[in-house]
Amino acid sequence: MKNQINKILFEACRQGLDHGVFCGVAAGVSVVRHGVRHRGWFCGGLTRTGGEGRVVNHATLFDLASLTKPLCTTICTLHMIEKGILQWNQSPLGLLGETLSDDKHQVTISHLLNHSSGLPAYKPFFEEFSPQMEPRVKNLLIRKIIHQPLEYRTGERCVYSDLGFILLGAVLEGTTGMRLDRLFGDIVATPLKLSRQICFLPVGEIQGRELNDIAATEQCPWRKKLMQGEVHDEHSWLMGGVAGHAGLFGEIGGVTTLCEYILDSWKGRISRPIIATEVLNKALTSKHPKDSWLLGFDSPSPGQSTSGRYFSPQSVGHLGFSGTSFWIDPAKEIVVVLLTNRIHPTRDNTKIREFRPFFHDCVMKEIIKLE
Repeated sequence: MKNQINKILFEACRQGLDHGVFCGVAAGVSVVRHGVRHRGWFCGGLTRTGGEGRVVNHATLFDLASLTKPLCTTICTLHMIEKGILQWNQSPLGLLGETLSDDKHQVTISHLLNHSSGLPAYKPFFEEFSPQMEPRVKNLLIRKIIHQPLEYRTGERCVYSDLGFILLGAVLEGTTGMRLDRLFGDIVATPLKLSRQICFLPVGEIQGRELNDIAATEQCPWRKKLMQGEVHDEHSWLMGGVAGHAGLFGEIGGVTTLCEYILDSWKGRISRPIIATEVLNKALTSKHPKDSWLLGFDSPSPGQSTSGRYFSPQSVGHLGFSGTSFWIDPAKEIVVVLLTNRIHPTRDNTKIREFRPFFHDCVMKEIIKLE
């Protein structure tokens, strides 16, 4: 089955490369059949344009962007809930040392996880700062977010929000006394032996890698440089490259392995999981009544999902602005991971919107046929 999956991925990813959807791509598929896991891969394109890029391979690091939310911040939060350090219905913003308006006391961990806190989707706070690394900026940014007025009644609906996950990351750091990258290492990367394959790259640190082995993202007009080896997201960058909403980088093997671990934990196949099956099951099945959002993960939106038409309704996944995504289907026992640098050299390239459902339909339709 491996060779067949490889062929499927080759044909789908070549379409993206040939049509300029992205400069570089790494894709992985994992399928469990009769208790046996089969994997397939494709890596192609270049880490950057302009003659200096290297051919993308299994060791190429991609900026995972918002995949940081489920794969780091959510997993660490669920671990803390399991340990009794945090609770689903706890109001955590008071832990950040600021005086809160009354409505902020209604915001719980669950509201932050499913984007129903009432916080705005986004505010370009970075424009108020010069593009320089200063330790004080992180606390200033968190303070600005805490004091942002809520835009709708907490719990009423979902508005996907970077701001909520920035605060959730700060809550984790404040509760544990550990920076989020170190917490992720302790809870996830080190136990799963993925420290090299999925990690944060604090600004100025590329963890012993060569720069051109990391997929470049945007020629940033604010920072006035090509972003390579540093997080693309401006707010995460201001926070040193380590934040609850963005900052994680990953190789295709590492991201796929972590998604497989989530699936196996959900299915109860891990003897001592980093998150108890009942806690993970609550997160992956508690859908907001008015939206597709679960607790830290998304689910397919009927008829319009970027996952295409073939994933089961029980599937979970997430997208990243840089051109990344993963989807996990517990019914079909399939994991599909797509890592690209579609915003290189500019975010104005939006061809990924049409490519994502095309890619997932191509892959899933053919894999289902193999059964």
